[in-house]
Amino acid sequence: MAITLLVIRHAIAEDKDAFARTGRPDSERPLTKRGRKEMAKVAKGLRREVESLDVLAASPLVRAAQTAAIVAAAFDDVAVATVPALAPDAAPRAFASWLAAQRRAQMVAVVGHEPHLGALVTWLLSGLRTSCVQIDKGGACLLEIAGRPGPRCATLLWSLPPSVLARLAR
Repeated sequence: MAITLLVIRHAIAEDKDAFARTGRPDSERPLTKRGRKEMAKVAKGLRREVESLDVLAASPLVRAAQTAAIVAAAFDDVAVATVPALAPDAAPRAFASWLAAQRRAQMVAVVGHEPHLGALVTWLLSGLRTSCVQIDKGGACLLEIAGRPGPRCATLLWSLPPSVLARLAR
């Protein structure tokens, strides 16, 4: 059975350097007001392209969890799972193992960070360990995965920047 994987980069977050001066860890860096507003439009656009989600997961970092909550609201408040395999330093095989465990899901959405997501998508598409894909903040791509998740298992269906996804919401 094939899995369709919606890969979403978190929305615009607070400035990294300015946030670092607060003394709090980067993992707690939140979305900006603008980021939340723009992501709400993007999420509506995603809903036009993707009918429903069986699973929605986010990295453990605050900005990814906040982005996932906005996406969840656009998809009838689907539950959000926190998945360590989406953390910026996680290995692609850890994500593949997690995705393989989602046996009953046909449509899985994940929210994470660059350059991790680009490297993960590249690995799923080609088996390469270096990123050849860049996902803009609030952007997304859709992959079809045939068989067991791993290197060279995916086909790219589309990749869209947030500006296009927001226009789809109209």
